[in-house]
Amino acid sequence: IASASWIVMSKLVAETGGTEASAGYQIAIRNVVFLILPAWGLSNAAATLVGQNLGAGAIGRARQSVMLTAKYNAIFMAFVTLLFVTFAEPIISFFSKEKAVIAYGVSALRIIGTGYIFYGIGMVMMQALNGAGDTRTPTIINFICFWLFQIPLAYILAVSLQFGPVGAFAAIPIAETLIAIVAYWYFKKGKWATVKV
Repeated sequence: IASASWIVMSKLVAETGGTEASAGYQIAIRNVVFLILPAWGLSNAAATLVGQNLGAGAIGRARQSVMLTAKYNAIFMAFVTLLFVTFAEPIISFFSKEKAVIAYGVSALRIIGTGYIFYGIGMVMMQALNGAGDTRTPTIINFICFWLFQIPLAYILAVSLQFGPVGAFAAIPIAETLIAIVAYWYFKKGKWATVKV
């Protein structure tokens, strides 16, 4: 669900900004995905910890392990945010020498990077739900936040309000922040602890 929505986002960036915007966006996204890998690893660890602790009947320990993992993920992602915001131009310039491509890439990396802390927290919460055996809730959250919120918001910002690719870039951290908030809220409710696998 999430990956398919990125295809639509790429199309929107290309349609509103042309080849240069598309190239800059793709360079930025490659860097985003590369530096998000450690956070995915921590998120998968959270899923394992939840599953093991629920299996042992230690719900409190499962909850504690998720919150601790989210904390470490947020710290790592804060560092990456700082890296992207501060060094966006040297990072993008390493991959392209075209000024227009660099400008779009820098813009994409800085804007998308601002949501990194929320990406980290959201990933942990979603994987924690998966680890508890509740795969339905993350699927619903992803569908609503990516397809019913992020894509329409990106279209409104990029096309209707004529912000172009920058509007599409901005929709990404906004949607990821919403995912983190919704997933955290659902996790705090505690229904995941009662799922029977």
